[in-house]
Amino acid sequence: MKDMEDATSLIARMGEAARAASVELAVAPAECKRAALIAAAGAIRAATDTILAANARDLDFGRDKGLSDAMIDRLRLDADRLRGIEDGLRDVAEQRDPVGEVVAEWDRPNGLHIRRVRTPIGVIGVIYESRPNVTADAGALALKSGNAVILRGGSESLHSSGAIHDCMVQGLRQAGLPEAAIQLVPTRDRAAVSAMLQAQGLIDVIIPRGGKGLVGLVQREARVPVFAHLEGICHVYVDRDADPDKARRVVMNAKTRRTGICGAAECLLIDRAADPELRAALIADLVAAGVEVRAEGELADLPGTVAARPDDFGREFLDMVMAARLVDGVEDAIAHIRRFGSQHTESILTENDATAQRFMAGLESAILMHNASTQFADGGEFGMGAEIGIATGKMHARGPVGAEQLTSFKYLVSGDGAIRG
Repeated sequence: MKDMEDATSLIARMGEAARAASVELAVAPAECKRAALIAAAGAIRAATDTILAANARDLDFGRDKGLSDAMIDRLRLDADRLRGIEDGLRDVAEQRDPVGEVVAEWDRPNGLHIRRVRTPIGVIGVIYESRPNVTADAGALALKSGNAVILRGGSESLHSSGAIHDCMVQGLRQAGLPEAAIQLVPTRDRAAVSAMLQAQGLIDVIIPRGGKGLVGLVQREARVPVFAHLEGICHVYVDRDADPDKARRVVMNAKTRRTGICGAAECLLIDRAADPELRAALIADLVAAGVEVRAEGELADLPGTVAARPDDFGREFLDMVMAARLVDGVEDAIAHIRRFGSQHTESILTENDATAQRFMAGLESAILMHNASTQFADGGEFGMGAEIGIATGKMHARGPVGAEQLTSFKYLVSGDGAIRG
């Protein structure tokens, strides 16, 4: 109980500071926010050795904790990934500032002029596992959208996240913005997560970024609104009219580029009417790359596959494992995805535009792709500079959550002495 009381007090103090900072951020000039992000990017570059040393400590902690190879990959930073973090900060800095944007504007016969404009949400809480880059991504997007943010990274990324957070605070300081605009919970104590989830009146929305266990916990226990996806059960459907070369290239990338991200493909669906040679080539490519293909039906007769179990469909492996089955055309593919998918990202590979249109119309996933890898399910690839996560709910934000998705709106109404009769 004492730990919970301590965590509650900590989050209360951070929440009060964040709410005060959010008042300043809501009216902060766009150029100040831009300057803070540019300065933070420069601080990341200057602190490369320090951040990598901190990450080495986290990797040791993660291995001792028994993290999977996929989770270790999420945790690992190197020079290229740090440059990616730096570039992401600069990309967000140069984006159009969404705060105050007029979304719609109209006049009414009653003499009113009405504008709907974007406004910050207030205080964002982000709870994440492993990936220390989220510290920069979430901090940048919250700042760009005029929100304060409280970050609670995973216990395994404490040192890396702390080193990156220091750089974000340097940026705020140089731009004359409140340092409480971007705060990092300074403890591995899990009670801090529960305290954040209960922080009504202090935190306006929670965004979890991690595995099914974390997201499920947040969705069950949060007393504040949540933007989240539970799992990334992403499908690739290879249609009878797929281009063989494109299909082989995209399927390989969708599964093997990085297996531990939520946009990694977990299930391959192949049209029964597709060329049998293409079927065999798709499976052979995956097996040769080291993927354990858990296949059903005729696909299970192909060399190197293992027989799929029923629970392999609708499963997020986050590893070099992929389920595979034949389906009877696009309608059967849609039915399978509706039954087993998580409304995250699906891709169809076909040269038939009408079939592609049917696939996209028939599914409700947040992201639907045509002749493209599911690994593009990323805010940076969508031109958002970065993302806090992929939202699969149907209220407010859907898909990659960038700066624009971290705004709400208000109505500004003007009259000339207008009165209502």
